[in-house]
Amino acid sequence: MIDDITSGATFHFTAADASARIGSGATIRSVPLFRHGTLLVKYYAPRGTDPQTPHARDEIYVVAHGRGVFFDGSSRHPFAPGDLLFAAAGVTHRFEDFSEDLGVWVMYYGPEGGEAA
Repeated sequence: MIDDITSGATFHFTAADASARIGSGATIRSVPLFRHGTLLVKYYAPRGTDPQTPHARDEIYVVAHGRGVFFDGSSRHPFAPGDLLFAAAGVTHRFEDFSEDLGVWVMYYGPEGGEAA
């Protein structure tokens, strides 16, 4: 379910609520939570491997649960809960060597092709 947020509105969603929408046995590992303008927020919980391919829009991840390594197309960076990660539109990226409880907030924003530098 996607909830549309209007300007000036407030919204609250917990990592536990988001994770529950996916479920432990689900084959889908990502669930959309809300939109506002160009912003789309999802919760992503890969299991085993992360099969991501480059996305058409810029995205920010905030790690809610778990630890691992983020591959940004050229370098690998360890991450932990509370960390913020950025992947520009069209850039190869994925989570590697991550714990089974990995869950991240994903925020897609801006136009396809990414924002201008």
